[in-house]
Amino acid sequence: MADDERSPDEEFQELLRQILGGSGGEIDPERLAQLSGMNLDPQTMQMLMRQLQNAFQNSDGGIPWDTARTQALHLANQSDLGITAGDRHDLDEAFALATLWLGEATTISELSSPPRAITRGTWVEETLPVWQELAEPVATSIADALTNALREQMPEDMDDLLQGAGRLMRTVGGTLFATQLGHVVGRLSTEVVSGGDVGIPVMPSGVAAIVPQNFADFGRDLEIAEDQLALYVATRELAHARLFRHAKWLRLHVISQVTEFARGIRVDTDALEDLAARFDPSEPEELRHALESGALLPSRSDTQTAALERLENLLATIEGWVEVVTDDATSRLPSAHRIAEVVRRRRAVGGPGEKALGSLVGLELRPRRMREAAAMWRAVTDAVGVEARDALWDYADLMPTAEDIDDPASLVARLEARARGEEPARDEVDDALARLLAEAEDDRPDGPAPDGPAPDGPTRA
Repeated sequence: MADDERSPDEEFQELLRQILGGSGGEIDPERLAQLSGMNLDPQTMQMLMRQLQNAFQNSDGGIPWDTARTQALHLANQSDLGITAGDRHDLDEAFALATLWLGEATTISELSSPPRAITRGTWVEETLPVWQELAEPVATSIADALTNALREQMPEDMDDLLQGAGRLMRTVGGTLFATQLGHVVGRLSTEVVSGGDVGIPVMPSGVAAIVPQNFADFGRDLEIAEDQLALYVATRELAHARLFRHAKWLRLHVISQVTEFARGIRVDTDALEDLAARFDPSEPEELRHALESGALLPSRSDTQTAALERLENLLATIEGWVEVVTDDATSRLPSAHRIAEVVRRRRAVGGPGEKALGSLVGLELRPRRMREAAAMWRAVTDAVGVEARDALWDYADLMPTAEDIDDPASLVARLEARARGEEPARDEVDDALARLLAEAEDDRPDGPAPDGPAPDGPTRA
């Protein structure tokens, strides 16, 4: 086919090949590695090259999530030592005793499937669908930003070329993002100790699991008896999994709040253009640092800040309950308080993989108010008991709010009044709702209902 008969997609592919400086019209892997800012090993770069070639051949504008899976499994499996029979036996015993102790600490029922020990690779396979769901809004934003930046910088006489190349550029940008997501999830697989370790429900509902290899790394320098550590971690993991299985609405509630935050993320195109203008291909460290540090994600908007606060309060409420239940269940353990403090500090600091995830999607999945939330749950437990406390997870509108974390005494007073069969004290929300109902009644064509009672409106527990 003559040059003037090439399609816009073919012209754009040729343009990319020229930009990336490959010999013989091919893309240069080393040049691509520098431009991407990702410090990938040769095998991973070859996988990325194959994905990009597929993008050129089958550009549908979507995010190739298989790339993330391939990269994550590559990192997880290359350092996976498997599970020994001894590891499996020890953890089975820890889970069995933890199940008995939890029966005394919570009324939320046992899991329907037995907890288990899993490898790093299995953790990747079972959690990747959730990571994909959380990252998709950001991946789309980055792909859109790359396309828009290209359009703004190209001459107007190349509009015909760009119209046919936009979908291809989205796929290339999505491939690069998916590879980076796989890199982050693969690193996370070498750090997480259990299924609920990152605070959000990444494992399938009702599944409790521990990664023995990472558990061994976690306890190596703590100078705590391994059987005590295993029992505490098993109890905490079971409590987390039980809660999400019991409160079936909770999983969707958490995921939707994370994606609500992620959808508000926009790539800082000014920072991207500034970095590109002074980028030296022989010194790729600046670009790598910008990608890994999240510098290309702009400051949070007011809407995002509000969404983040709601999410942090939700995660703190969940983990505060898990902490109180775990503490009560493991009260027989001599080292329980030491282990609890280690877990709290570990969650507060986060590991390298978790920090990388924060840079990638602009979100740190750490409950900053966990101590305050745990204090609230402790006050509720002491005041009304385990059964009434756990009943707050039965429905979404019963769950404690951020105001309850700030003022547990008000929540306790409402619960105690309800336990005595008394009408809960009215508050501003009840009064405002009553006024709205009264106004709606007055606006009816036939006026207020005759001899009807004054609309007091519902009261909250």
